Amino acid sequence: MLMTLPDSETPLYNHPLPKLEQWLGELGCQQDRDQLNRWTVKRPTWEAEILFEVEELSVRYLHAGEGMKDIVRSFKYSLSRDDVEAAVFAGP
Repeated sequence: MLMTLPDSETPLYNHPLPKLEQWLGELGCQQDRDQLNRWTVKRPTWEAEILFEVEELSVRYLHAGEGMKDIVRSFKYSLSRDDVEAAVFAGP
């Protein structure tokens, strides 16, 4: 049974972990079975790894930068779910 997510303006640190996992799942992300804090997402023009770190949510856009290098961005848990979703899913 899916739980109702907190209001989208709620900071990530006020979301229980199962709700953050539900949120990523609803956005089409896949959880790594061996490394549960690691998620992957594929879009038509980019793909990324999303990691739940201790202090922040880290996103690595794979082969997205100059010379096919990865682009890494980090988002503090104090940001709202709306803000993080807009930034992460806008792509690299």
